[in-house]
Amino acid sequence: MALKLFLVMAVFVLCMAKVSSSDSNAKIQDHLTDSKVVKGPNRRALPFVDCGASCRVRCSLHSRPNRCNRACGTCCSRCKCVPPGTFGNREICGSCYTDMLTHGNRLKCP
Repeated sequence: MALKLFLVMAVFVLCMAKVSSSDSNAKIQDHLTDSKVVKGPNRRALPFVDCGASCRVRCSLHSRPNRCNRACGTCCSRCKCVPPGTFGNREICGSCYTDMLTHGNRLKCP
C-alpha cells in the first residue's frame, strides 16, 4: 500500500513539474514574441523602431498623409526601418524597403 501511495505521489509531483515548466516556457515564448524576431532560418533579434513616430515625420509633408502613414507603417513593420527625412534616402533601409511593390507593381514604401 505504501509503495502504491509513493508511486501516485511521484507521478503527481512529475506532472506538476511538467505543468510549471510549460508555464515558464509560455512566459519565455511571450517575451520572445514581444521583441522583434525574424522568422525563418536566419533568426536574429532586430532593433526596436517606433514606426508610428518615424512614419509621422516621414509623411508630414506628403499630399495624402493618411495613405502615406498606412503604407509607411506596413513597410516599417516588415523591414524594421524608416528612412530619415521626408523624401528620398530609401536606399538606407536596404532592398526590403526599396523593392516592396503594391498589387499594381508600384513602389509601396514612401
